Amino acid sequence: MILMVLMAVPSFAQGENEAFKAYLYNDEYEVYLRINFYEQNIKIPGQELYGELPGYLGRKNHSFCWVMVSAEIESEKKATMTLVNDFGSEDLTASLTMKNDSIYIFKQKEGSTVKIPKDGKWQKLPKTLEFKRKKQ
Repeated sequence: MILMVLMAVPSFAQGENEAFKAYLYNDEYEVYLRINFYEQNIKIPGQELYGELPGYLGRKNHSFCWVMVSAEIESEKKATMTLVNDFGSEDLTASLTMKNDSIYIFKQKEGSTVKIPKDGKWQKLPKTLEFKRKKQ
């Protein structure tokens, strides 16, 4: 009986800390990822017309975003996604890899380069960017 209880404990813990249900932030570029690749029920504030999505990449204090139109979990530590800018004019595929409990690596693969507005201009983000998990 004790063995059965011990075997069940890890499955309960996984539900509380799902790797691809998170708020991730990059301080240097002031960008964040709000994701839920499990239920895919994220709504973009002020842009609810997109409906429920796997997530989006946003910028602090700005309404501009890159919309995740699809996301697929490849393993417990890696996922791939397709993003489109909110104008619909650019798209790309990217991967998100969990390095540890609090660090994630976002890698742009194919397609456009992620650009964000900064001081009235477009700033390109590096192809590889580190995000830290923040409490929601």
